Amino acid sequence: MKHRVGLYCVLAGLSALSSGVSAHAGAHGAKSAAHGRGEVVALTDQRGSTLDSAARELNADDLAAAARHNDKPLVLVGSAPLSTNGKNTGLFVQVQAASLCGSAGCSTDVYLQRGGAWTKVLDSVSGPVELLPTSHGGYRDILVDGSDRWVWKNNTYVDTLAAQDVPDLKSSVREHQAHMGEQAHGWR
Repeated sequence: MKHRVGLYCVLAGLSALSSGVSAHAGAHGAKSAAHGRGEVVALTDQRGSTLDSAARELNADDLAAAARHNDKPLVLVGSAPLSTNGKNTGLFVQVQAASLCGSAGCSTDVYLQRGGAWTKVLDSVSGPVELLPTSHGGYRDILVDGSDRWVWKNNTYVDTLAAQDVPDLKSSVREHQAHMGEQAHGWR
């Protein structure tokens, strides 16, 4: 069963496709959906809905920041069951405004309702989002931009892409800072 969770990105005049795969996702999004890796998560303008009201409240700071830049942000929302038992539904939110979106596009946040309040469980991911058939800790895995897998751990989603350890990074930074301090004070 495919959950329609709408359009992914409308910036630069892109519009929603009825299939739920966005023009922004391009061939990659269509390929992912065709291979059945997961359900493409896309977001729609749902002005006046309960989800839209919640999204606007949760992102009031971003909306205010966009207004200060004279932007008229577009709030895109969607929902889909995240827990494997279907009892916990996620709220996907993307606020689109020129002042808020960067070169990687607009970011998407994911919230879960706990004790009557929404809690952010995935923060600011950019790229097409898919709900995978695999799961961890009772919640479905999320794939972002075709390769960045997020899994449920300790009541939130965590990235599985490990940052590479750079040997002697701290000592190298300290040496550089010391050298810059010497130059600033003419101690060479």
